[in-house]
Amino acid sequence: MPLPINIEELITGKTVEWERIEFREGWNPQRTLHSICAFANDFNNWGGGYIILGVAEGNGKPVLPPVGLPIESMDKIQQELNNICRRILPNYFPIAEPVDIQNKKLLILWCPGGSNRPYKAPERLSGETQYFPYIRRFSLTVKPTPDEERELFSMSNRVPFDDQINHSASLNDFELAAIKSFLDEIKSDLKVANLSIEEISRRMNIAEGSNEYLLPKNVGLLFFGKNPQQYFSYAKIELVKFEDETGDRFTEKIFSGPLHIQLREALQYFKNMYVEERVVKVSGKAESDRFYNYPYEAFEESLCNAVYHRGYDDPSSIEVRVYPSRIDILSYPGPLPPLNKEKLQAGQFDVRRYRNRRVGDFLKELHLTEGRATGIPKIKKSLADNGSPAPVFETDDDRTYFKTTLKIHPNFLTREQVSVQVSEQANFFLINNLDEILNSLYTFGKQISVQVREQVKSSVPPQKIKTLLNILELCRAPQTRKNILTFLHLTNHPKNYETNILSLVGNELLEMTIPDKPKSPNQKYRTTEKGKKLLEIFSKYESN
Repeated sequence: MPLPINIEELITGKTVEWERIEFREGWNPQRTLHSICAFANDFNNWGGGYIILGVAEGNGKPVLPPVGLPIESMDKIQQELNNICRRILPNYFPIAEPVDIQNKKLLILWCPGGSNRPYKAPERLSGETQYFPYIRRFSLTVKPTPDEERELFSMSNRVPFDDQINHSASLNDFELAAIKSFLDEIKSDLKVANLSIEEISRRMNIAEGSNEYLLPKNVGLLFFGKNPQQYFSYAKIELVKFEDETGDRFTEKIFSGPLHIQLREALQYFKNMYVEERVVKVSGKAESDRFYNYPYEAFEESLCNAVYHRGYDDPSSIEVRVYPSRIDILSYPGPLPPLNKEKLQAGQFDVRRYRNRRVGDFLKELHLTEGRATGIPKIKKSLADNGSPAPVFETDDDRTYFKTTLKIHPNFLTREQVSVQVSEQANFFLINNLDEILNSLYTFGKQISVQVREQVKSSVPPQKIKTLLNILELCRAPQTRKNILTFLHLTNHPKNYETNILSLVGNELLEMTIPDKPKSPNQKYRTTEKGKKLLEIFSKYESN
């Protein structure tokens, strides 16, 4: 039966990364078994992989036209495949599909990430042998190092949320028309006209279980559910337009429904409502300069990344906040280790560990994302080509959130907005360089404190300084989130919390009293030693 993927795009690497595809000119059962085991272990949560038999490989790419497999060998290979896969512990069987490409017969093995990892396979198929839990390292199938083996075993039965069975739903929650529309769009050979919903669900790997207890997976409900928000009320995109930089006045639009539908609707809405172009005639130049307030490609990549990498078991929506001078795209939780706050600040984005192994596959099939760690470079290039400021990527020490900030093109800024940006930059400079300032304070004492205080006071609005100091003074004794916002005459709204409290936690001026449970109802916030030193800079020497 045909696979739920565009075969030609698979072979040319357009929708699946090369690291997830192995090309084999002929049939090598032992080598194939090791690769099947590695894809089943899915060490990086890439979503498993594909083994394509009948295509030679050259430098990691297919050599086309394919050499093909002898027609008379197809049944024998599949029988032997069934036998060797029974030697994987626990048993694991890929989905095998014979296909015709350029008048040649190929055999494609689809090996999704398994639900019972770690899997082990025999080192050899003959004689006495050891079993090893093979993994993929880039485009190679290898035995894991001791550290990698320990990590793999720690992942035992830890299936990514999007690939888990949903015991509260049934196959009746799938919208058959949505599945058909998806398969038609990606030009899959899998046709649903004469198939039962059970057969379709198994073939697409969006359901799992015995025949009498076949249940949908979360990824199937997210993309093809009649009402995905019935099971994932937080799986939506909230676009908030603020009338000013303080965020006191705003309007909101919410996009829900299947993931790819809400993503496309949010992208189109943003493009229609917020993307502006300006054309400037330059003296002595034949062509006019054209630029946008925000290049659409940068926003598209940013939002697609948020949909791909957010946690769908986290009770928070994706937030797009449109301010007069910037756009913040916020998703929860933050990046997976080893990517952290320091690596983000250093621009190190070469780590590829994925939270969702199935969401990404569907988005890639629809050409909404590539999944090759190219999203952030694309964002940077798009902004640079437009003459816009570089993007800012943020998370906190505990990786509780990920925020992408796109700043408006300078030619779209009003004088007031420029003033606000300068003030914010001065404020951020003080906070981000506070460690260095405090070291100088210990060395030079009063003199450096006065200099720092006067410099900041000359560039940052007094009300901002006062608000910051008031929060830090209040929180010398631990305070609840509600108490802090009430003190500031603000509502207990997530956006007010993020702006006025969470940002100070991220900059180590406030700390949580229950750091291992950030969302605990008993959570309080207190001023850190760094925050107390900041108070000292502005208050202790104020009278001198």
